[in-house]
Amino acid sequence: MTGLMCTQGRQLNDWSADYRFFSQERFSTEKIFAVVRRTILSALSSDAPLIVAMDDSLLRKSGTHIWGSGFRRDPLSPPFHTNLVRGQRVLQLSAALPGQSPETPARMIPIDFVHAPTAVKPKKNAPPEAWDAYRQLQKQCNISRQGAQRLKALRAAVTADEHHSRRPLWGLADGRFTNRTVLKDLPDRVTFIGRIRADAKLYHPPCPSPLPAKGRKRRYGLEAPTPLELRQDESVPWQTVRVFAAGQVHEIKVKTLSPVLWRAAGYDRPVRLVVIAPLAYRLRKGSRLLYRKPAYLICTDPDADLTAIVQAYVWRWDIEVNFRDEKQLIGLGEAQVRTPAAVQTLSAFAVIAYALLLLAAALTFGPNGLPQDLPTPKWRRRIVRHRASTAQLMNQLRYELWSQTLAPAHFSPFMNKEDADMKSKKFRPVLAAAVCYATV
Repeated sequence: MTGLMCTQGRQLNDWSADYRFFSQERFSTEKIFAVVRRTILSALSSDAPLIVAMDDSLLRKSGTHIWGSGFRRDPLSPPFHTNLVRGQRVLQLSAALPGQSPETPARMIPIDFVHAPTAVKPKKNAPPEAWDAYRQLQKQCNISRQGAQRLKALRAAVTADEHHSRRPLWGLADGRFTNRTVLKDLPDRVTFIGRIRADAKLYHPPCPSPLPAKGRKRRYGLEAPTPLELRQDESVPWQTVRVFAAGQVHEIKVKTLSPVLWRAAGYDRPVRLVVIAPLAYRLRKGSRLLYRKPAYLICTDPDADLTAIVQAYVWRWDIEVNFRDEKQLIGLGEAQVRTPAAVQTLSAFAVIAYALLLLAAALTFGPNGLPQDLPTPKWRRRIVRHRASTAQLMNQLRYELWSQTLAPAHFSPFMNKEDADMKSKKFRPVLAAAVCYATV
């Protein structure tokens, strides 16, 4: 808030009304996110699904009286030792805006952001009613349940739009959300793609028996190979799909098995198993060949296109880029606000500013366009960029807002007088370029 007030030249005015802007919930984050969502929907083709990535993150906090903060597992801790840090848990949904061709990356733009705190544990000597209420609230605050609720709300919002009511919705998530809570609570016309364990137990659909069945009806058939066993099975051939990843088009080898049943999804929801072979890479030219880890995916639509499934899940990585840019460049989580309303609205306000920046750049330059007004520094000319970074877009925004103000007044050259000073002139940097590049 202090930065916004100083930018507007209001640092000497009364700031009490500005600080109440977030604590009193004087703007609706859902209505602004709805504008971003409708713009993305209008940019998609008529038969393309709305692809949404879902993930949670941690905003580190130092104050002990900040609402919703608590000790969480540090995701940056080493695998052999779990560390705890104080922070706030948030949940975000980002929609994919594909490029102009299949061989270009997609831009993930945030369309939903909520604060997802855990339930506050009562004291040891609290009455039994407080413990019962805590257990009920603990189930409601589960991150998987909140993720399922956000998918339901998104599906309802898309259905309410008369122009996109029949558009399918694809949800992408990592292994944290690929569980019973999310899969058994999926709304209609939502396809979920997520990662599963290598040793997940899968089953074939039950074969109909010609004889009358005795006892209860069989829900699961014979046991199917696990994802690891399918990858190691030489009798199942590998298929090759072309997807865009890591700056270029790769030919990725995959195996698939469909339909199969997973108890976490239920007997009435057949899924498709997709095994992605490890991708080979080299750290530098001439070094030895290394391999990444294999990936095991499930898709709740067994008839979905295999290339589309793999390409959509590769796009999911861009939500991790969203979190990095929001924290490092936008300043998400830096404000030490304490009230529940300010914690939710101020964090969502930062994400909204980031989403509007990406959306405006996509509409102006294209999803993978590059602004050409500001020349790139000399040390970056050899780097081939497929799209503009967030730092470049912020510099472009500063250039468009400040260039007219910083430009010197232009006079007609009615007099031409040579400088009598024969000494070499001192270097004078261009003010506009200096200001625009100072914050890189």
